[in-house]
Amino acid sequence: MPSPPPTVPKARPRCGEPRRVLVTGGAGFVGSHLVDALLKRGDEVIVMDNFFTGSQRNLEHLKGNPKFEIIRHDIVTPFLVEIDEVYHLACPASPIHYKFNPVKTIKTNVLGTMNALGLAKRCKAKFLLTSTSEVYGDPLEHPQTESYWGNVNPIGERACYDEGKRCAETLAFDYHREHGLEIRVARIFNTYGPRMAMDDGRVVSNFVAQALEGKPMTIYGDGTQTRSFQYVSDLVAGLIALMDNDSGFVGPVNLGNPGEFTMLELAEKVREVVNPNAEIVFCENTSDDPSRRKPDISLAKEKLGGWEPKVKLEDGLKLMVEDFRERIEDKRARDAAGGR
Repeated sequence: MPSPPPTVPKARPRCGEPRRVLVTGGAGFVGSHLVDALLKRGDEVIVMDNFFTGSQRNLEHLKGNPKFEIIRHDIVTPFLVEIDEVYHLACPASPIHYKFNPVKTIKTNVLGTMNALGLAKRCKAKFLLTSTSEVYGDPLEHPQTESYWGNVNPIGERACYDEGKRCAETLAFDYHREHGLEIRVARIFNTYGPRMAMDDGRVVSNFVAQALEGKPMTIYGDGTQTRSFQYVSDLVAGLIALMDNDSGFVGPVNLGNPGEFTMLELAEKVREVVNPNAEIVFCENTSDDPSRRKPDISLAKEKLGGWEPKVKLEDGLKLMVEDFRERIEDKRARDAAGGR
């Protein structure tokens, strides 16, 4: 099949002019919140998503917005649109999803990233890659700084995601060095908030959904492993600050909340907010689960205009619980209507 014809790039918008922004994976949890923020400030936004893990529900409130459009497309296949910026978020981020289809996951990370970079190159667009704290693997350095190269199992069950994202970072920097592409690379630490899939297997959504439904909260392992949790609005602010930064800084840069909690401490927090009577049970841990994870965000604070997380875990959990409770009640109502 012949290659698609090259596009003639538009001139970069002048200061104050709206930007035409592509968000791959924009129907997902983080992507949909990013789309909201970009539209709110006046950008024109195109979402590209294959809806493997994204949801139409996350974008329903944008129907009829003249500055918003959505394209159903799998980024593993080349695509052509006219844009000024690319936020590349497309990739399953939950272990349940990427372990279900690991070959598809690594193809998304490698081929999908190549396609997104190729588009940015043709359009002379700025490109932001959302990488992950998973590139640090089970870290031997704590907290993790951007200079740490990580401790990743390249043949483990999580490697399709861990190594896929490491390869995506390599591709971004190679396009930057070889083609002069203007890139940004963010390494995202655990993020939570409204619109998370309730069944995606990530610890915060698991605990909140289980507590709301009166089920035992499941801790994998002994509960001493740690994570750091940032609310989604803090992450979105960091991504936009990184893209808008014109100092020549490209990253990689950690975006996360340095507050560190054990899984048992998190379960107790959720129990306080949702259901004081919720039971906690322990199960065998999953393969290659990192024992510790905490970002050093000194670089982000220095390079991104003093960016740092603002939402406390308790406050963010309350907002997430409100969203989950509404969705659970909606589902019960639909099930009841269908059963009559």
